[in-house]
Amino acid sequence: MIRIGKHIAAAVFILLLLALFGCARHAPAPSAPPQETPAETTAPTAAPEPTPAVGAAHIVCIDPGHQRYGSSAPEPTPAVGAAHIVCIDPGHQRYGSSAPEPIGPGAAQTKARVTGGTQGRFTGITEYELNLAVSLMLRDALTARGYAVVMTRETNDVDLSNADRAAIARSAGAEAFVRIHANGSDDPGKSGAMTICMTPQNPYNAALYPESRALSDCVLDALVAATGCVRESVWETDTMSGINWAAMPVTIVEMGYMTNEREDRLLAAEDYRARIAQGIADGIDAYFARLESEGTP
Repeated sequence: MIRIGKHIAAAVFILLLLALFGCARHAPAPSAPPQETPAETTAPTAAPEPTPAVGAAHIVCIDPGHQRYGSSAPEPTPAVGAAHIVCIDPGHQRYGSSAPEPIGPGAAQTKARVTGGTQGRFTGITEYELNLAVSLMLRDALTARGYAVVMTRETNDVDLSNADRAAIARSAGAEAFVRIHANGSDDPGKSGAMTICMTPQNPYNAALYPESRALSDCVLDALVAATGCVRESVWETDTMSGINWAAMPVTIVEMGYMTNEREDRLLAAEDYRARIAQGIADGIDAYFARLESEGTP
């Protein structure tokens, strides 16, 4: 019984071992720790092409306005002479012409077509040379101020009568006719500047008297201010054919006396000539400013 019991016990032991061995074989293998799944990657979306700005190819200047320190520079203003036409007549010429010419349109009275003018008693300079030199300076001064300038002559070798010169001014549509001359006298002590225009009763162009007188006054005042010379007067006369033939406001400028020693020498000096030109230009400015202030076209 004991021996059988031993055998039974052994058998049971073996069976237990087999059972345990079988369980071990069939037990599920431990699962591997879960792998971390990488986040799903999405192919990057292509960035949209930049849209051109509305103002592409345009340039804009932005002014922030004001500044720490202001500027005293004045705003540019139109030149006084803008849109004005001035005719300058350098009086006389190298060779005069004694052929008669009516002193005005339709006149029976005549005068020489043109004369050679006077001469510096102490310098020997001829008036026609002096007149042209100052006229060229005046031309440049007026051009710089915006005027359209017409010259009756730019050389001494011409043949132009007084009527011819007025015709040049008329053809150019000049608004002012400025005739440049120098004076002479039997009295060597006489000096100073004067201007000349027609009288209110002029039989040829009396309608031009108010503007011609204004032009003569403005030019004389400014010339005296620029040079410091003696102011004579505005002489009103109807004996000057160069005035009588004019079809626009006109003045004759007598710059000084070439028979006065001091004035003759001054008229020969470049700086004094420049001051004369500056003064006449200032007078022309004043004349047009006066017309505008009075509403005269």
